Formats: sequence, C-alpha cells, structure tokens
Amino acid sequence: MSRVVTLGEVMLRLAPPGFARFQQSMPGSLQATFAGAEASIAASLAYLGIDAAFVTALPMNAIADACIADLRSLGVETKHILRTDKGRLGSFFLEHGANQRGGNVIYDRDGSAVAITPASTYNWDAIFTGCEWFVISGITPAISRNAAELAHIALQEAARRQIRIVCDMNYRTKLWQWDPPLAARDLATRTMKSLLPFVHVFVGGISDATAMLGIEHSGDLHALARQIVAQFPNLTHAALTLRDGSTSSAQCFSGALYEAATDTLHTASRYTITQLIDRLGAGDAFTAGLVFSFLQNSAPPTAIAFATAAGCLAHSIEGDYNYSTRAEIESLMQGDSAGRVSR
Repeated sequence: MSRVVTLGEVMLRLAPPGFARFQQSMPGSLQATFAGAEASIAASLAYLGIDAAFVTALPMNAIADACIADLRSLGVETKHILRTDKGRLGSFFLEHGANQRGGNVIYDRDGSAVAITPASTYNWDAIFTGCEWFVISGITPAISRNAAELAHIALQEAARRQIRIVCDMNYRTKLWQWDPPLAARDLATRTMKSLLPFVHVFVGGISDATAMLGIEHSGDLHALARQIVAQFPNLTHAALTLRDGSTSSAQCFSGALYEAATDTLHTASRYTITQLIDRLGAGDAFTAGLVFSFLQNSAPPTAIAFATAAGCLAHSIEGDYNYSTRAEIESLMQGDSAGRVSR
C-alpha cells in the first residue's frame, strides 16, 4: 500500500457551541477537538483507506495522549510523533461566523513542542521508509524560526529520497511573526520562496498565491497557474481552491488543477453551500482528496473533481477532520447533491 507522510503542528481547538460568541460562552463550556492542517490531511487520507502517517512533537502529558489516541482512532500512524520534556500543546480559539458576521481565530501556540524541537531530533530514515508522498503546509514554517528550519530539513530529506512533495500554502496573516521587524507577508514570501523549489504539487487559494508569491491575479486562472509554475520549475501541478460567497453561511466552492506538462487547466464543478456547518478543514480535505487521486493514478479531470467534492463535503462536518467516505465523495462527483437520507 502507498504510504503518505505529513508533518506539522496539531493543536487543541476550543470553540463556543454553535454560533455563540466568546463573551456569551466564557466563563462556561467550550467544545474541545484537535486540529491542524497536516494532521487533518493525514486523518482524511486514513479515512479514505490510505496508509497515512503524521509527524510532530508533543509534550508528555495526558492531553497530548488524548490527541494521539484521537488520530489513531482514525487509522493515522503516530509512531514517529516525538514526545518531549519541553514545549506544550498549541491551541486556538475559534468563534464561528454566521450570516454577515465573519469567524474569528485566536492563536495560542507560542512555545509549542513542534515550534521548539530541533529538526535533528527526528529520525528521517525511519519516517520516510516506504513513503511515496510527503505533505506539508505553509503554516508549519510560519509558527517559529525553528519550525521553518524543520520544514526546510524535512523537504530536503524527502527530496533526497525522491519522494513526491505537496505543499498546501495556507497563508495565515496572524502568524509569521518570528523575524521582527519584517512584516508577516514579507517573511512569508521570503521563506516560502526558499521552500517551494523542493515541491512538486502546489496547493492554495488565489489569495495564498498573491500574498506569498507576489503574483498579480488578473482574473485569468490559467495565467495565474502558469506564473506559479514558471517561478518554480520543479512543480508538475498547481491546484487552486476557488471560494466566493455573500455571507459566512453561504459559500461557493470549486477547484482547478493545472498540469504543467500539457499546459492544461482542468476545472471542477462549482458547489453552492447554503448551510455551512464548519469552514475550517475544507482546504485540508481538498488537499487530501487530491493526493488520494494521485495515488489512484486518476486522470487530472477526475483528480480535481474528487478533491473539490471532498472539500465541499467537509463544510458539512463539524470539526477540522473530514469524515466523508470515498463513496460519498464519488456520489457527489457524479451529481448526487440532493442530500437525501440513505435508508
């Protein structure tokens, strides 16, 4: 079976129930789940039946134990997660948006174990044994100077073993604070331009490409994808998530996949989401769906259709992890979007 490795930070996600605001819920009860881009991608892949491993560093405490148990319950391999005496489990607070009110995320991840654990601590030979694909996101190098070095070393180690590499850009304006007085956007651009030469598949939204790579978007997706690949000739594909919406509760979601070898842009169906349950994790589900399709040797039109359908369904599931089955995703791909009860 093909093996995929993801590396990054997993966090405790704390959110008021439903669409309550922080001031309505605190003091009081918050819903606690685990989240993080690369952990979410690994969870989605494992749920689809792929041999997926997640690598990170976590402290030696009961909450981190629960986090690992949660990942294992989904079938994610966790044996290469480092347990450390220093650092903490990062967390973030999420306030869901509704209608015209946007959502809000407050990070609390300074000094997390993965942010401070050196790259030399990881056993790269063991981590990458049997690995065909390696997935990382632009969030990992954003959290600390050490994490940026970790990302760079991990990419070097994967490239040395001729492993296919996917990078989900995920630009976060509230991160990238580790090299003051450099502005977040400038730091992100400098760092990601040093990492992307190792990458084969670029994944991101239009805003990720424009913010982190300094590319101007004229409205022509084909031209945008060409510009991305022109900057980084090692790229074979560039996948773009396309999102627009009138409110927090109503969104449209689609995707496009550029194939460099043929200079072809493949686009997927545009899904209208009128009852958005949880927006977080949709991009991770998209990336996982794309990697899954590549592992199935799917043709590019099928690959982007599967990835987009996976991302669409993730909007209907509370929490960051996408508990959508392959059958459900393929059913949506084939046009079954009525949401009927299966009896």
